[in-house]
Parts: sequence; C-alpha cells; structure tokens
Amino acid sequence: MQKLNTNKKIDVLVVGAGFAGCVVARELAEAGRQVLVIDKREHIAGNAYDSHDANGVLIHNYGPHIFHTNSEKVLRWLSRFTQWRFYEHRVLAKVQEQLLPIPINRTTINALYNLDLDEKGVAEFLETNREAKETIKTSEDVVLNSVGSDLCDKFFRGYTKKHWGLDLSELSAGVAARIPTRTNEDDRYFTDTYQFMPIDGYTPMFGRMLDHPNITVKVGVAFEELRHELTAATLVYTGPIDEYYDYRFGKLPYRSLRFEHEHLPGTTQHQPVGTVNFPNDHAYTRTTEFKHLTGQKVAGTSIVSEYPQAEGDPYYPIPRPENEALYKRYQELADSETNVHFVGRLAQYRYYNMDQVVAAALKLAETVASA
Repeated sequence: MQKLNTNKKIDVLVVGAGFAGCVVARELAEAGRQVLVIDKREHIAGNAYDSHDANGVLIHNYGPHIFHTNSEKVLRWLSRFTQWRFYEHRVLAKVQEQLLPIPINRTTINALYNLDLDEKGVAEFLETNREAKETIKTSEDVVLNSVGSDLCDKFFRGYTKKHWGLDLSELSAGVAARIPTRTNEDDRYFTDTYQFMPIDGYTPMFGRMLDHPNITVKVGVAFEELRHELTAATLVYTGPIDEYYDYRFGKLPYRSLRFEHEHLPGTTQHQPVGTVNFPNDHAYTRTTEFKHLTGQKVAGTSIVSEYPQAEGDPYYPIPRPENEALYKRYQELADSETNVHFVGRLAQYRYYNMDQVVAAALKLAETVASA
C-alpha cells in the first residue's frame, strides 16, 4: 500500500476510480473541494480500463465496454475529456452452425428457419410462436412471452445459465427485458441516439477527468486499510455496499468473470463483428475482437473470451427478489448516514450501464456540492 500524506486537508474521500468515483471527484474539485481518490487496483478507470497489449493492440482488460446513451447531458459532460469515434456495436450468436444477429430480427428468423418473411410476416411468426403470459415475474416469462420456447432455448436459456449460473426462471424479469426483439433488419445491438467510443481509449479519458489541481489520486490503496486513518468531511463510496458494512447482514451475491485474452498474429480479422455470443457452445459466453470497437489499424488482432464464475471480483449484481430484499437492508443503513454517499453499480446493487452511472454520479455531486 502506498503511504499517504494524512496531514493534507481532505474535504472529500472518493473510494473507487471508475466512472462513478471520477465523475463525482471532478465535479466536486471544480466546486472548490479538495478531493482524494483511491482505488485498490493499480490503475484508474475501473472496469473500463483499457491498455495496449504486448503486440500494440488496444484492448479492454475487463471485457468490452461500449458507450451508448440517449442523454445529451451525459455525452456533453464526457466530451470535455475525450473526442469520440462513431461506433455501432453488432453481435452475432452462434446457433447450430450459423452466426445470427442478436437481438433477434428479421434476418435471424429467416436464416434460422429458412423462411422469406417480410416485417409483417415476422411479426405474425413471433405472435404465433410466443407463449402468452398473464403475469410477467421472471426472465423466462419475458422471453417466452416474446418469442416462445424454441427461440428461447436456442438463444437465451443456455447463455443465461452460463452467465448467471441460474436458469431464466430464477432471474427477475428485468434481465431479459434489456434485449428487445425486432421485426425489421436492424442489427445494431443498441439503438441509443448516441453511440461512440473514446477516440484514444477510456483510460486517457479518465486521466483527463482526474487532471485537476484539487484532485489527488492514489492507486493500489485499499479503503479498509486506511478507513480509520483518514478524516474527510465527506465520503463517496463506489465499492460493494455489503463490504462497506463488513457484511453485517451477509454477502450480496455477485457474478464474476474470468477473461482469457489472446493475440492472433497472422490474422487481420478474427470474426465479422465486434462480439460473437455462444449460447450453447463452450464454457465461455462470448468473444470480442477489439479492433472492431477501436478502429485501430495494426498487424494481427486481439480477442478476449469471457468465462463467468461464482468467485472473483464482483461484476454483476444478481437480480433476484431475495437479493434485492437483502440490499434494501443495507440501503437502510446507507440512508441513515450523514456524510457518506453510495453511488455506482456495486454501491447501489444495480445493473447500470455506463451512462446511467455517469448520470447518477452527476446528480450526487450536485447534491454534495450544494450541501
């Protein structure tokens, strides 16, 4: 652990140098507060951290991060710290021996079932095959109600079991609701108004965000090792909320990932789109080829395969009613705090997208600055 100068006046201690922590830090620094940002990892940018591998390819160390938003406010704020590269993410799913667009669209249906349906025909096909549910409680209900059992089994059930370690029937409805079904040929994974990638990567963007005379950054520093040594008027915590409270009510369940990075020196392009899902094959869920995302022109290509696992760094809060109930007990403790604020995916136990984290952090910063 780095030795900190605890004599320096600190108005705000921010735990975590990912999106939530860095946005709050910058806003409060510009409001005149002295801010210390710490992170137990050896780098800034959290899970959005990217770097050049040994072969010069810009990779996302913790799996693909695709920026998309409908919020002009969020985009405008981040644009202070980066220029952008237009990029629309596309995903194919390997089903049987075909690579088919996901979300399911007209191309998917026609190729999978050897049909030639127009948009109206696809809508009728889906209506005929869906299994109508009066009450939508689980992700299985969502999928069956939308596309029926055959498409559910081919595209969703196996992927969900690998990713979450649970069946669709064991997950809250909101998980499956994130992926729509289309009757046209739109093969974009996201349909947000703004879809971009930081032109020189996420890490430089975070570096500029933290480049302020009122901000001090210390990486490789764990909060639990200094929480009783430092005094600050305000604490902004972006880590797991259950960890902050020493697991008083038990651990909140998270799903973790193991990333297997690979460089293919003799390959210009490994796959036709940025990400290929494997719902029914392999132990990994998907493979991403970074040059699609970054637009980088270099020899060879680098990919990452994602292996979901129960243990390891927390990545995904597991959306189940009993987990939400447990989180609510921690949230009651958090709500009783005076100068401690919790924000971000882990601190709020929410399956947030990046833009949602930025929006939540901006709102919190405004609240703290005006206090």
